[in-house]
This record gives sequence, C-alpha cells and structure tokens, in this order.
Amino acid sequence: HYSEMGPKEMAKERMELLLAVSRASVEEPRVVRLEYTPKGPARKKIVLVGKGLTFDSGGLDLKTAEGMLEMKVDMSGAATVLGVMMSIAAHAPNVHVIGYMGCVENMIGGKAYKPGDIIKSRAGLTIEIGNTDAEGRLVLADVLSYAQERENPEVVIDLATLTGACMIALGPTTAGLFANNDELAKAISVAGDENGEEFWRMPLNDGLKELLKSPIADMKNVGNRYGGAITAALFLKEFIKDGVTWAHLDI
Repeated sequence: HYSEMGPKEMAKERMELLLAVSRASVEEPRVVRLEYTPKGPARKKIVLVGKGLTFDSGGLDLKTAEGMLEMKVDMSGAATVLGVMMSIAAHAPNVHVIGYMGCVENMIGGKAYKPGDIIKSRAGLTIEIGNTDAEGRLVLADVLSYAQERENPEVVIDLATLTGACMIALGPTTAGLFANNDELAKAISVAGDENGEEFWRMPLNDGLKELLKSPIADMKNVGNRYGGAITAALFLKEFIKDGVTWAHLDI
C-alpha cells in the first residue's frame, strides 16, 4: 500500500520543522508511506523512517562547493527504506512493516529558514536553529513523531546520512549504530555481518544533552563540534515515545 502527503497535509499535521527545511525550494516536499501487511498474523510491527534530502545545499549555512558536490545522495536513508520495502514484499515475512520517506530539498533563497529561528516541532518541542545544515534531524523529528502516533509500532528504525562527524569517527564505510535496546542493536549488527554491512555501536551519552541546551527554546538542533554524531542521535531520541524500541543508523 502506497500513500503520500504534500505541504497542505503536512501543515495540518503541524510538521513545521520539515516545512521550514523545504521552504526555499521550488520542489514541494513529500512524506511517502509504504506498507507491507503479511497474510497471516504479524509477529511484530516495525516502522522504518528514512531521511530523503533529494539535494542539500546546506541552506543559508551554505556548504562548500566540494561539500555540495555529492549531496544528491543525501536521500540515501529514504532510498534504503524503499529498497527494504521492495525486498520485504518479495520475501513476504510475517511482520507488519511500514516505511516512511521524508523527501525534501534544502535550498537557499528569500524564503529560506534562518539561523536563530525558533520553530515548533510536531511533537511540541521548540527548536532553536543553530545551523541550517543540520536539517536532516529536523525532517526526521516530524516524521518520527507522525509515524509513531499513527502506527503505534513496537520497533522504530531510522536511517540517515546524518552527520559528517560519524564519517570522521568511523570512516566512509562503517555506519554508526545507536539504540535504546541491546537486543535490537545486536540483531542489526548480526544482520550487517551476514550481508556485508559494517555497523559500530555508538553511545547515547545523556551528559552530552547539555550541548543542545538553548536559553530561548526547548533545545537547539546542533551542539558544538565535539561528539556531533552522538548529539544528533540524542536530538532524535527526544522524539521517540516511551516504550518504543528504537535504533538510529547514521549511514
């Protein structure tokens, strides 16, 4: 089953973070929903959420020319979700899986969201924009909020080309794995080993939440240069409901 949301539906759903990121683009944003329902009883309900930045200029915090060159691949999280949903349909496991793709373009222009803006997330938290190039987590935050409320899943896994900091820490071929559940983290690592994908589990150091503190909003969308992959994961964690088993893959 396939459905999608455009800007009007997003506005009704109060997805102001996602809409802010897309504001300067001539391309309308979309949230795409793909659903696989097994024929028999489902063992588990899983939601996948992929970052789909179809192009990322960095926004007003503009990337360098070199840094912008490959930013058409900033939709790799969403592309992975699409690939996974195609594979699931082909193999027909007895799990109920819903895939979400937050598809947005981050551009510059008179309508662009700005450093210093304060934007209210769908979940109700206010976010001070410290850097417009930390936009993937804004898109994911609103989609994660919507997906959990609509689907009420047991497991949520998000995938995103989220931070350069993760590549600095682990290199270009090993993905950072963050999870609030040891069993899920182990299952993802084992699946990676079996399929030629390298994951390395990273810590969710709650102490680093201090770096996201804002004097004028609930939190900032970016910390300083230290622990950037971890602070990005901690930002996303704020949008995961209590009792939901969650993993974040910084790919």
